[in-house]
Amino acid sequence: MTAIVTTPPAVEPVTLEEARAQLRVTTSEEDALLGRLIAAARGQIELATRRALITQGWRLYLDAWPSGRVVRLPVAPVASVEAVTVYDGDGLPVALDPGDYRLEAATSPPRLKVATGAPAGLKGFNGIEIDFTAGYGAETGAVPGPLRQAVLLLVAHWFEHREPGLDPAALGLPPAVASLAGSYRMLRL
Repeated sequence: MTAIVTTPPAVEPVTLEEARAQLRVTTSEEDALLGRLIAAARGQIELATRRALITQGWRLYLDAWPSGRVVRLPVAPVASVEAVTVYDGDGLPVALDPGDYRLEAATSPPRLKVATGAPAGLKGFNGIEIDFTAGYGAETGAVPGPLRQAVLLLVAHWFEHREPGLDPAALGLPPAVASLAGSYRMLRL
């Protein structure tokens, strides 16, 4: 199982103004750096929680249907499934009818139930593709406050510690960030 982002988020979960306020930076001289830190912090929080903070497109590749044809989607929350495509033995795509699958978005992890009669991918490796949209919403205000604060704290941490450290305690998420993000972490099953 491999998952990739097909459409990155159009905005970040926190604004430059919010990051400047967190850091007490009053000029725009550091905006380029802050923009990179915000994007990196969002990515790190998403990785740690297995959640998409801002609406983004994803594609999940499978070699075959899992047992019971219940697919656990790798990120949450999932807003919709756009397409399920299987590839036949000749490598030609066959789109499944939306009636052949059902999204169970309220579960953790979100699941896709595929009908028993739906075709299987015959191509072998990556013979099944599931395109879906994940994220809390398209606007910064849709992201839960603790996750937004985790992004801001991580930006502040990286802003203050610009050089890579050799101290093992400095590796990973700072404790306050880990605490904020921890309750949103989706467990792997």
